[in-house]
Amino acid sequence: MEGEAAYGFIVNVDAQGSGLLTDTEKPEMRRRLYEVTNAAFEQARIRAPRLYQEDRGDGILSVLAADVPPRRVVGEWLEYLHQDLRELNRGLRTPLRLRVGLHIGPVTADEHGRSGRAVDLACRLGDCDTAKAILKAAEGSPLVAVASDRLYEDVVLAGGRWVEPDRYRRHEVELKEGRKAAWFTVPGLPRPPDPATTATASRPEPPQPQPQGTGDSFVQNNHHHGSGQFIANGKVDTLHIDQYGGDR
Repeated sequence: MEGEAAYGFIVNVDAQGSGLLTDTEKPEMRRRLYEVTNAAFEQARIRAPRLYQEDRGDGILSVLAADVPPRRVVGEWLEYLHQDLRELNRGLRTPLRLRVGLHIGPVTADEHGRSGRAVDLACRLGDCDTAKAILKAAEGSPLVAVASDRLYEDVVLAGGRWVEPDRYRRHEVELKEGRKAAWFTVPGLPRPPDPATTATASRPEPPQPQPQGTGDSFVQNNHHHGSGQFIANGKVDTLHIDQYGGDR
């Protein structure tokens, strides 16, 4: 009923890197986005009127009726989306890569669409920096899904058909509403990459301090007496100096 909140499953799908596309490239991206998203819903037997969709430019907001089994979404629909994306991207120079935010909660309908804090959270999860970093680090993977803490605890953790809780990794994410816990999975991988570890591994090594000198020749470890090493024209040799300054 319009104006009255009803419980539902919220799925927000965003295309990674869409801001880099030109105006002539975006229509084809959107066509592919709707093709794979709706094919997965059809394969998972989720159709109107239990499926409501709202265009978001480079993404799609979907709200599913309360009688749609949640495990069918995080299990079958997510796996169908993954496989359909793999097939669609085969041979494409620029593959379509998606971020999916998943949450359950009350949704309010009006003449303009769907709204509510649950909708906001699903959209924020899929658009958060951690989701973008994980998908960027998961080279060759076309999809990352982000489940809210509540959805993970209530649905994912119990497992089910194609639902594997061990393949999720928990992260704390900073959103407009504050710091939230979320669970990330990359279908096809045992665990999603840790963006912090990946960033550290890819960071270039700091330059090592070099001995002072000019040209091809310099001296180091030189003392009044004793011994030291010198390098000249790329060769290393040893210089012995006695206490009177003579070499030996």
